[in-house]
Amino acid sequence: MLYFLLKYLHIIGASVLLGTGSGIAFFMVMAHRTGDPAKIAGTARTVVTADFLFTATAVVAQPITGVLLAYNVGYPLREGWIVLSVLLYALTGAFWLPVVFIQMRMRDLAEAAAKAGTALPRAYHRLFWTWFAMGFPAFGAVLGIFWLMIARPEINLFG
Repeated sequence: MLYFLLKYLHIIGASVLLGTGSGIAFFMVMAHRTGDPAKIAGTARTVVTADFLFTATAVVAQPITGVLLAYNVGYPLREGWIVLSVLLYALTGAFWLPVVFIQMRMRDLAEAAAKAGTALPRAYHRLFWTWFAMGFPAFGAVLGIFWLMIARPEINLFG
């Protein structure tokens, strides 16, 4: 019973990470395409809230449920697919953390432009394209983790 509970929570957490990340990316890109600072600011406010509420919760839960699940099943944490998953998870985090701050700055710049009735500043556009580019390696890493979780390939990292 404990195994299925841990597996369930781990899969839910992974799904939240993938789903929230995909949803955030979609809504931010769609808002950006409007060029409307008020719409972008509103969307960015929601996106930042979603990142803190859903993504951050899953980010904390994933390693906890993953370690408990591996322990419960008897997988050594030095197993190649687990080590590679952890490395990809760290890579994802290395992109996600700055992206959260970029989203907050984009929100602030869009709010200021909306309030002033001006166009979005160049700083916003630079941040958007940085944010956009950072999403690809993070999303690819999450997809890689999903594959590793499902396939659990034999990977010999330690000779």
